[in-house]
Amino acid sequence: MKAARFAAVGLVVAAAAWIASGHFFPHESAHSKAAVGPVKADTAKPFRVSVVPAKIEDRSRKLVLSGRTEADKKMMVTSRADGTVTELKVRRGSVVKAGDVIAVMSDEAREARVLQARAMLLQRKTELQARMKLVEQGTLPKLEAVNLETQFKAAEAALAAAEAERERGVIRAPWSGVVNDVPIEVGQAAFSMQGKEVAQIVSLDPMLAVVEVAERRLHGLKLGDEADIRLVTGHAAKGKIRFISKTASATTRTYRVDVEIPNADGVIPDGITAEVTIPLTPVPSTRVPRSALTFSSNGELGVRIVDDANKVAFVPVTVVEDEQQFMWVGGVKDAARVIVAGQDFVREGQVVDAVEAEAPKTAAR
Repeated sequence: MKAARFAAVGLVVAAAAWIASGHFFPHESAHSKAAVGPVKADTAKPFRVSVVPAKIEDRSRKLVLSGRTEADKKMMVTSRADGTVTELKVRRGSVVKAGDVIAVMSDEAREARVLQARAMLLQRKTELQARMKLVEQGTLPKLEAVNLETQFKAAEAALAAAEAERERGVIRAPWSGVVNDVPIEVGQAAFSMQGKEVAQIVSLDPMLAVVEVAERRLHGLKLGDEADIRLVTGHAAKGKIRFISKTASATTRTYRVDVEIPNADGVIPDGITAEVTIPLTPVPSTRVPRSALTFSSNGELGVRIVDDANKVAFVPVTVVEDEQQFMWVGGVKDAARVIVAGQDFVREGQVVDAVEAEAPKTAAR
């Protein structure tokens, strides 16, 4: 009985020793080595990325600015003479041409002064003609001729002054436009009507689109450049740059730019919000997907490329134009292989497996 127990204990100890030998003293077989070997080879395989060759094209940049329309000319016509308003020829919305009568002031003896000046001029003229004959005959001294001519010229000047004073009683449009406001009424008079506002005239043709351009974007703009204008109402028009300010605003540090828009039919009103798009000088650029853009370790915006040795490199870029799914960027060399998939999983100097992807289709312009 004791022998059987010793035999059983011996078998248990032998089994435990055999199991422990595999744990503390592992042995690799040929099959296990073959299974481990390919795993090591896979971990050393280069990371695969998708690339597209850069195609450089001259791309026209666009400067999109928000502004407002502004009448080319707008002024308040004022009275230059005293009196009462006897006639009012216009009302709000009236279209006037240069020289049209807007209002007429009461006479205030202006016509009488013109008649008096004419009579005096006629008298001086008659005296000059009669006495000049006496001067030529030697009856009167030649000094008398000078005196007569001076009196005649003074009479001419008096008549011109009287006629000018009479003309001041008739208020005329200085240029063509639309009457925007008439703050007076017929019969209105004041202690002095001189300087009194009579009517506001707005010239709608041409119309101006006024925008403020930041100093960084001012380079490249020049007089005569064409621009596309879209109003908040949906109306579209074309114009040309007429004025570029040489002095920046003290508060905003921006420069005023005026775009002249033909507006013969007057459909573009004054003071409406407008979006102005100005094409700038074309620059060499390439089109890449938005997702291809990334940042370097120091915060620079750019793309990662693969060189001839299949090593990753970072290229800083400048944004030329922003589209919905793609970006036109400058700074990439022609035919450079730009990483468009996997660029965020690799770093500069890393060797990768570059697979060419389908190049983005560019729209003809």
